[in-house]
Amino acid sequence: MEKRTVLVAMSGGVDSSVAAALLKQQGHDVIGVTMKTFCYSEAEAENGPGKTCCGLDGIMDAKRVADRLGIAHYVFDVEREFTRDVIDDFVAEYAAGRTPNPCVRCNGNTKFRDLLRRGRMLGCDAIATGHYARMGTDAAGNTVLLRGVDENKDQSYFLWSLPPEMLPQLMFPLGELTKPEVREIARQLGLSTAEKPESMEICFVPDGDYARFLGKKLGTDHDALAPGALVTTTGEVIGRHDGYARFTVGQRKGLGGGRSLPLYVIGTRPQTREVVVGTAEELLRGDVAIGELSWLAAPPAPGDAVRVQMRHRAPAVPARVESAEGGVVRLVLDTPQRAVTPGQSAVLFSGDVVLGGGRIAA
Repeated sequence: MEKRTVLVAMSGGVDSSVAAALLKQQGHDVIGVTMKTFCYSEAEAENGPGKTCCGLDGIMDAKRVADRLGIAHYVFDVEREFTRDVIDDFVAEYAAGRTPNPCVRCNGNTKFRDLLRRGRMLGCDAIATGHYARMGTDAAGNTVLLRGVDENKDQSYFLWSLPPEMLPQLMFPLGELTKPEVREIARQLGLSTAEKPESMEICFVPDGDYARFLGKKLGTDHDALAPGALVTTTGEVIGRHDGYARFTVGQRKGLGGGRSLPLYVIGTRPQTREVVVGTAEELLRGDVAIGELSWLAAPPAPGDAVRVQMRHRAPAVPARVESAEGGVVRLVLDTPQRAVTPGQSAVLFSGDVVLGGGRIAA
């Protein structure tokens, strides 16, 4: 393998720790970096020390691993960019009645772009992270992004919005490994992060109470957090809710009971502050419109068969491209799917190749 100078994003978790270790073992010149994305003093004042997955503890854990590996370690302050590109978008999407995916937004708009820019300043010719994904080439020799081999950990879903020109500079050392294998490598190397639990929460909402976070940003009297009507798909008012931003498509919690059939959130209507509910059958959708598109490979044409993944833990399902015009791709799903949620990412695949993706518009 060609020796490269690699900037490795180190969050302080076991995955990025092992990614850096493997690259060092392979003979690359490795530089570690941890990104400071938000004000830790404010987050820890509200949630307690160590409660933020990308907080000060993460920086110290990353530094300990870097010291163990004998590599340089830096901290990059991207708080301003992260607030603009991720937090502000998160708040605006919920205010508009949609359900955002901030990790995707961070990867495409903040993390990787900043890593590439600063990596060049440090003389690096490659960028690496601990994502479970792979790089490869297609029949024409073009660099492509591939799914990770561990189906339970594959994180290519979060990477569709990367700048395509970055692909030749990317490295994902964990793409061929499973999570248990990664932990075992960390144990063998004596890394302090070997048994560190995974962080599943949103980094800037570590307590999981995103409604409280929205109230702080929007004001508790904002329409998104104000009472409104629960209505059926036929328009019948069956109850009240305490803010449409507290609901997402497919949700059952908070709708009350005592009905012959369980009800689910079908959608929200911010203009009237209504939350629309219906049965499991009404939750199914046979098509999806995807906007804010980004392509990492040749875009599919109308009539092409693809697979589309519409949530992180959901499988990629077969679909056909019905149309692609005006910056929107419309897919017809082979089998109707539950909880097609505006604001979430929809990622298109051809086999293991990530073609690209966008945000679900409707």
